[in-house]
Amino acid sequence: MAEPSAPTAEEWTFASKYTNKNSKGYRHSWGQQVRSMMGTAIEGPDQGEVRFRIEIAPNGTLVKLDTLWSTSAHAEKLARKAIQNMPALPPTPTGKPLIFEKTISFSPFASDDRPSYKDDCLPDTPAFKNPFAWDGKSEQVKAQPAPTALKLDAQAMEECLRQLPKDTLEAEMARDQRIIDQWCSSKTGR
Repeated sequence: MAEPSAPTAEEWTFASKYTNKNSKGYRHSWGQQVRSMMGTAIEGPDQGEVRFRIEIAPNGTLVKLDTLWSTSAHAEKLARKAIQNMPALPPTPTGKPLIFEKTISFSPFASDDRPSYKDDCLPDTPAFKNPFAWDGKSEQVKAQPAPTALKLDAQAMEECLRQLPKDTLEAEMARDQRIIDQWCSSKTGR
């Protein structure tokens, strides 16, 4: 699989202004930039994935890069070389350091499509916690679920919605095609 194209100036402009969900657009563009500089992925022993913990300063410079895990020394080497040679990045959207984790996939079968932004203004769904889990020592009590996140106030919701990219018919068609490609199977008759 040939390397994906690097983010365009328009995509970086959007990413440098999108503050929702821990600067989701910036994180995606950063990963796309790294993968685009790694070259063509060929099936074999050199393919793999590497997960980094990244800290980017408010001015867009890399402060810290830690490898959390890697399935291929070659993929990690290529990713680190790409990160070292990255062009200057725009400032972070919030004006604060941006800390995140990102998995870079160097495989002929992987696709790191553009994320969906349409639900970013909704509160996060609560993480599941087994109410019947027991440590084996304390008294057995059914845990009460954590309260759900509060909705944004009207002004915060307006600001959030203003940042969302405009939906296009082409974007929706591309998303639908990705879902079809992912879930259709010759065994189900589709």
